[in-house]
Amino acid sequence: MADPYSTLGVPRNASEKDIKSAYRKLAKELHPDTNKDNPKAAERFSEVTRAYDLLSDKDKRAKFDRGEIDAEGNPTGPFGGGFGGGGGFRGHQGGFRHDGGFEGGFGGAEGVDIGDIFEGLFGGRGGMGGMGGMGGGARRGPPPKGANVNYRLQVSFVDAATRASQRITLSDGKTIDLKLPAGLESGQQMRLGGKGEPGPGGNGDAIVTIEIGSHPFYERDGDNIRLDLPISLAEALNGAKVKVPTVDGAVMLTVAPGSSSGKTLRLKGKGFTRKDGTRGDQLVTLQIDIPADDGDLKARLEGWADMRNLRDKLGV
Repeated sequence: MADPYSTLGVPRNASEKDIKSAYRKLAKELHPDTNKDNPKAAERFSEVTRAYDLLSDKDKRAKFDRGEIDAEGNPTGPFGGGFGGGGGFRGHQGGFRHDGGFEGGFGGAEGVDIGDIFEGLFGGRGGMGGMGGMGGGARRGPPPKGANVNYRLQVSFVDAATRASQRITLSDGKTIDLKLPAGLESGQQMRLGGKGEPGPGGNGDAIVTIEIGSHPFYERDGDNIRLDLPISLAEALNGAKVKVPTVDGAVMLTVAPGSSSGKTLRLKGKGFTRKDGTRGDQLVTLQIDIPADDGDLKARLEGWADMRNLRDKLGV
């Protein structure tokens, strides 16, 4: 839908009275009963009604002016309405009575009786003519569901890897435990059916966008997790069993004698869960940590030289 102010032909600083007046004028001009041979008028009538629905609601109008929702009432931010926030824009929830009158509201336009507006336009009861020019009556589809509600959920790196249950609070104050899906990626959305706002046709859904946090020493590599592990020179030369942190808890890892810095060892099944239920691995890269200004180490190595020309491998 176009900008609602332009649709109604009013400036952005228009008063509530001006907005209502503009809508009354356009509604009378475009109503299907007075434009039976002009289908475009019915389409335009629907547009101005939606524009009035938004601008007559103080809260929605303020959100639109701040750029938080678009002309359809949908959230404009990258993650919707934010964690615990609401989103979505409801169209009118009213309908036409059997006697030709109008019944119901327009998505929360508080303090405005739409029935009174049409009574003034078309002369009281039956003034809408039962939508006589549209095949003997307006055909209504199923009642609309309530609006969807958008949430943003920050999940720790370890919780994402282990699929730990997450407790979230919905906009109605209720809490649920959310089970993280296999193959979880940052930015992925989960839809919780029936957890949105109520409506005539049932509740809308909750849309949860998940963001996975970073970690001080783990790094994700697809389904695998990488870790740089510092070891001593003695452990590298002589070999050792060293304790290694994983997302599932610490494990013991065997370092072979003569291991070089940069060597990568694999811990099976300690990575992220794939969509098929299997898990990636943890890739542990050894980093030999030589202490600075260690006189004893220097004394022990005095007179020793590695006669290999390691730079030969680089062609220099």
